[in-house]
Amino acid sequence: MWDETIAFAENCSWAAGRLLADRMRANDFSDWERVIVASDGGTVVGFSAFEKKGRVPPEYDFSPFINLVFVDEKYRGNRISEKMIRYALSYAAGLGFKEVYLKSEHRGLYEKYGFEKIADFVPLQGRANQLFRICI
Repeated sequence: MWDETIAFAENCSWAAGRLLADRMRANDFSDWERVIVASDGGTVVGFSAFEKKGRVPPEYDFSPFINLVFVDEKYRGNRISEKMIRYALSYAAGLGFKEVYLKSEHRGLYEKYGFEKIADFVPLQGRANQLFRICI
């Protein structure tokens, strides 16, 4: 669903989707990095990325990160972001990781999935200004 995900990301309501679409076109992912896609009957309804770095200030040199979690507005409330996150955590555990990080501007969202906030920071881009960690 690579091409479908590029089109969905490029046209979604979140500006960061265009950044993901550009990275996908350039195949700008390393060996174990992944784009995770949620679909409904073959239609892309959400995406996230599992990446080495989180584009956070250099003092937070952690890895790996779940980035760019997005679900189409019509599909919100169906726990799709949680399913993508759980998939990413399972994938990370299979690679031998013991911790996974995530950045977000949303308060109270990722804590319900088991993440703990470990820092506030000034974002390098966008609005994500909190750093979260989960042990797996």
